[in-house]
Amino acid sequence: MTVVQMLEEIKRLKKEKNICILAHAYQRQDIWEVADYIGDSFGLSVEASKTDADTVIMCGVRFMAETVKILSPEKNVYLANPLAGCPMAEQMDVDIISQMKQSLPDYAVVAYINTTSELKTVCDVCVTSSSAVKIISRMPQKKILFIPDCNLGSYIAKSLPEKEVKLVHGGCPTHVRISVKDVEKARAAHPDAELLVHPECIPEVTERADFVGSTTEIMSYAEKGDKKEYIIGTENSIVEHLQFSCPDKSFYPLSKDCVCHNMFATTLSDVYRCVKGIGGEKIELDSEVAAGAKRCIDEMLRLGK
Repeated sequence: MTVVQMLEEIKRLKKEKNICILAHAYQRQDIWEVADYIGDSFGLSVEASKTDADTVIMCGVRFMAETVKILSPEKNVYLANPLAGCPMAEQMDVDIISQMKQSLPDYAVVAYINTTSELKTVCDVCVTSSSAVKIISRMPQKKILFIPDCNLGSYIAKSLPEKEVKLVHGGCPTHVRISVKDVEKARAAHPDAELLVHPECIPEVTERADFVGSTTEIMSYAEKGDKKEYIIGTENSIVEHLQFSCPDKSFYPLSKDCVCHNMFATTLSDVYRCVKGIGGEKIELDSEVAAGAKRCIDEMLRLGK
């Protein structure tokens, strides 16, 4: 079977079986070709909840598939590749954060959406990279315990000096690979390019950027911007996707090492096997865990209105 034949067969089967395919922006271009929705993790979950699909396939990592199931409990939800996890989401557990809550009773616990469903059950609210500053600014509590990404937490703290933000050591092992030296090299090689970075990068990198935003915000900025050259400081797949969407512009990776191996674990063959019913992993959540995590998500939606 060729790539073209596999693409066509996936499209045929998903229509026949009423399947919705979600692809995180970091997925490969061929997976984008068969996806119904492409974007950041939470946005994908919201879009899936609006469909009448019986089955949803997440081409991303485990916590994203869990969020889809939380917002669409009546649907059959599958993770296309069962091995696709998120190291950052798995860095902390319920016991650790529960103990911290006891020792810091006057702090509200804010979880990045990149956390497990279990961890969200002991948090007050969760946020996305694009909504974090707005959500936390609207919280009545002055003292915030932010988990798990220290770099995003540092960016939030600098954006909201009126808040007292306490951080716990953790972060994205992919974005943390980007260094100040990478910025200096990229600026020297492409002096006319704007530098766009994700807030999961270390503070010394975000401070040197022309724009800081979520993955979809970076893509939108580059697509709509007047510049002809951009240095992309997030997962390197975005460089390729932007080259497809804006062939008249030039895009350069800030670091050749900014590659998420968990995202790249999912292949077109995984998606094919999943729509065939012989692959993927069906996501099942304990009812109490799902309810606790949904409470955390619902609070984000309430504060984000």
